[in-house]
Amino acid sequence: MQKAQQKKINVLALFAGFPTGKVTRRITPIRFQLDSGDVHHIRKIRRTYTDRVGSTRHIHFVLETKGHRFFDIVYDSEEMLWYMVVELEEELFFNE
Repeated sequence: MQKAQQKKINVLALFAGFPTGKVTRRITPIRFQLDSGDVHHIRKIRRTYTDRVGSTRHIHFVLETKGHRFFDIVYDSEEMLWYMVVELEEELFFNE
């Protein structure tokens, strides 16, 4: 069983007002940095979904990094902060 970490992270992200050829999402994370200093460049956004938490909205991104690691990160729209929820195991994506 994996445990959620909920640690603050730094994220370089693109916020778009309208879609263009390569930009199809309103928020597109590009890379993120953990408090340990590790930097992860995002290869692919595997899934996005939103949750309502009280009066705020959490926007989750399930990501695959260029190092073939998988993470669930979340943007808190009220606090305007990013959090790393959990690192996922690759097997979760291929046991379908």
